[in-house]
Amino acid sequence: MSLPPYAVELNLALCHTCGAACALDAHDCPRCAAAVHRRKPNSLARTWAFLMAGLIFYIPANLMPVMHTNIFGSGSEDTIFSGIMVFWNAGEWDLALVIFIASVAVPCMKFLVLGVLLVTCQRRSRWAQRERAKLYRMVELVGYWSMLDVLVVALIAALVQFRSLSSIDPRMGILFFGLVVVMTMFAAMSFDPRLIWDTEVNDA
Repeated sequence: MSLPPYAVELNLALCHTCGAACALDAHDCPRCAAAVHRRKPNSLARTWAFLMAGLIFYIPANLMPVMHTNIFGSGSEDTIFSGIMVFWNAGEWDLALVIFIASVAVPCMKFLVLGVLLVTCQRRSRWAQRERAKLYRMVELVGYWSMLDVLVVALIAALVQFRSLSSIDPRMGILFFGLVVVMTMFAAMSFDPRLIWDTEVNDA
């Protein structure tokens, strides 16, 4: 059974705006008039820029207080990690787990996966191409729910006050954490997963 021809062999490329199949020699999409490119222009450079910006914002997001907690009459300004420990020590391990997954595990996973994809694509590596494509789809899927990370403090505040345990208010660190979420979303959107398969010619 023979494989179907590649799009490049048919002199075709998909419009990045509307998804229409266009001739490679066409400058504009006949459907939406957007510029036609075989690959997203400057995909690797733009993804690196957004990823590095996200890493920079992640530093103050972890060092600055993200919330003010008042548990059992004891008030404190808490960073992400100290907030996790506050809820854990108070016996609220479920709330601590929600904060850890949304604020630590998910962003670090995005940084790691996108970094691996960028390095391997720049090296035009043939290593685990199918698995790397699956990793990108996983990051893209998580990206649809990334704004839940920004709302995690509001969610925790509602849960805490509902349980009549204490009060909790957001602080400046949550702004930087929101910027981390936005930068990682832009990084995932800027990356062209087809570069994973371009092992002979650099089309970034």
